[in-house]
Amino acid sequence: MALTRRQKEVLDFIAQFVDEHGYCPSYEEIASGLSLASLATVHKHIQTLETKQYLKRGFNQSRSLELSAGYLREYRRLKAGAGPRMEIPMMGRIAAGAPVESPADPEMMSFSDLTADKDLYSLQVRGNSMIDDHICDGDYVLIERTPEVRDGDTVVALVRGAETTLKRFYREPDGRARLQPANAAMEPFFVPMGDLEIQGRLVAVLRKYR
Repeated sequence: MALTRRQKEVLDFIAQFVDEHGYCPSYEEIASGLSLASLATVHKHIQTLETKQYLKRGFNQSRSLELSAGYLREYRRLKAGAGPRMEIPMMGRIAAGAPVESPADPEMMSFSDLTADKDLYSLQVRGNSMIDDHICDGDYVLIERTPEVRDGDTVVALVRGAETTLKRFYREPDGRARLQPANAAMEPFFVPMGDLEIQGRLVAVLRKYR
């Protein structure tokens, strides 16, 4: 989930404190370190970050904060200069009609939210069988490597050990799988479950315009 600039500062302060001291800061130390006027403000930020699943806290304990493994790993990776920046400012929501007001305090969109604790790979799409799901020829898709999928998930399916395809997956009552294109001009095709290997589930779509 997206972070405001101040929420990002709170998380980074906690991560830096943990790296330097080996334990979490108290609310008083967070307030002092970030020049926050009151502990109530710290409590509010911590509560919001817990709701967004960036950290956990013990009940009524000021040093019981625990950063999510994904965030802490990404923080340390960036601190060590191990790779490109994985977050960009999210300046709000944009209407495809009348203009909307630009926020004074933009949130941060962290791509580590997509990649944390997942086994991922990418593919480039060829063809337009998923165009009604806004997945177009030339797009890049981010795939989580997993055999566990639900009906309706968009999956990478290996058919009869020879061909892979990106389709919506459904289990049929007769023991077959239905691989459903997202294109009104195309028909679904059916495969015995024994002839099908699920190689991953769609996580995100990326489109480059130049």
